[in-house]
Amino acid sequence: MGTKYSPRSFPVFSSLFLILLATTSSITQAIKAVHGFSSIEEATVHDIQLAFKQNQLTSRKLVEFYLKQISRLNPVLKGVLEVNPDALYQADKADHERKLKAPGSLSPLHGIPILLKDNIATKDKLNTTAGSYALLGSVVPRDAGVVTKLRKAGAIILGKATLSEWCHFRTFESPNGWSARGGQGKSPYTMGDPCGSSSGPAISVAANMAAVSLGTETDASILCPSSYNLVVGIKPTVGLTSRAGVIPVSPRQDSVGFLRVHHLAFCPPDFVKSYSCEQNKRVSALTVPNWIKLESRDSEGSLLQFWDDTIAAQTVEQHLKTLRKQGTILVDNLEIANIDEIYSPTSGEGTVLATEFKISINAYLDELVTSPVRSLADLIDFNKKNSKLEKLEYGQDQFVKAEATNGIGNAEKAALANLAELTREGFVELMTKNKLDAIVTPGVSVSTILAIGGFPGVIVPAGYDSKGKPFGLCFGGLKGSEPKLIEIAYGFEQATKIRKPPKFIFKGSIASLQS
Repeated sequence: MGTKYSPRSFPVFSSLFLILLATTSSITQAIKAVHGFSSIEEATVHDIQLAFKQNQLTSRKLVEFYLKQISRLNPVLKGVLEVNPDALYQADKADHERKLKAPGSLSPLHGIPILLKDNIATKDKLNTTAGSYALLGSVVPRDAGVVTKLRKAGAIILGKATLSEWCHFRTFESPNGWSARGGQGKSPYTMGDPCGSSSGPAISVAANMAAVSLGTETDASILCPSSYNLVVGIKPTVGLTSRAGVIPVSPRQDSVGFLRVHHLAFCPPDFVKSYSCEQNKRVSALTVPNWIKLESRDSEGSLLQFWDDTIAAQTVEQHLKTLRKQGTILVDNLEIANIDEIYSPTSGEGTVLATEFKISINAYLDELVTSPVRSLADLIDFNKKNSKLEKLEYGQDQFVKAEATNGIGNAEKAALANLAELTREGFVELMTKNKLDAIVTPGVSVSTILAIGGFPGVIVPAGYDSKGKPFGLCFGGLKGSEPKLIEIAYGFEQATKIRKPPKFIFKGSIASLQS
């Protein structure tokens, strides 16, 4: 689900660790030899593939590097829940295939280690539990649809990332990034709130414990962790990526996306082939401090800003100057007329999500080959019987609320109609009437607007707020606008190059934030 914001405010580890052979320095030198980088941590997937091509790096060495990173950092950060015991085998297989295949015939993801949020099913030795002991030992019928595509592309499934338990839908009272199995995840920048629910994927790539991770979003669950952990995140249009085999919240709002340290240098295999992820075209625009319209001089496109006052105004103004250098002109008086109602508890989002969760989670649990629980009612009962294990002091009020629903009735139909009207008369009208390409906001206060309409969002590192917490710049648009959003976000990212890796001081196996 993720962390909600008002628009007016702002484990189980493998014995693989015992056989680590590669050192950080050896892999760093391999990458440096290719592109002059001083550290593997900030290498892009493209850089890694180039190192493969020039025989400066192998998938095995890369996997060993990430396993070493996990063994050093994860005891504190808790971004990884399980490591795949077959990861090195998959790496060796990728290295062997690379020797046999013709140059250029392999996918850009071939041989790349990827972490999966622990609600994305894998039919292998890994668990799929949404962070709960209730599903520990359950057996899924098949790989999730996105995992099938990753395996076909030759990607290495490195393991499962932690999350806010049940995508933060058991209760909103538990902390962001907490799950019974994974413990409390921490942002490597602040050692505090990592945001949720795709907290583990964001923590892991931010701390360079994986090259790429897959997460899911219902409302802010990719965008918010990406913002808090200073990484790139993409939440696609709902339905663009397969949700098959993903532990659900809502089929109407759930979307599978990805998180990466930086550089929008490739698209996930589920994305449409027309995407040009490395375009860096100039965007001419019109802007204002509160609601910002960016309109190109050749009438090809525009953006609008939805302001978040908690972000440092001086930093944001500097970003606007960056956009102005691409041809921006200031305008004023743009707003979403029903913005307060969209973010009101009476909008209907919570009403519909409760019903959709019960329907979809019951269907998911019923399809499992083996499972300790078969329904939402079973989950509630499991938590009561294992209250200490699941820290039931955090509650399960959202489970109870969902269990009390009885399908899509009159109240749910009214709520759905209201959400559709709010979307149509709000965001859609704003975008179409003003011929806008995107809305841009510091942070993720626009997430609910995107969530209720199934719209895409792209977020890239943008700096730090007045309290020193990282934040991203989020670009959102109408359905299917990912090519333009990626183009704009990539251009901004390349013009600013804000992201810096977190700094750690090590004391034995304990890491702490370096001031």
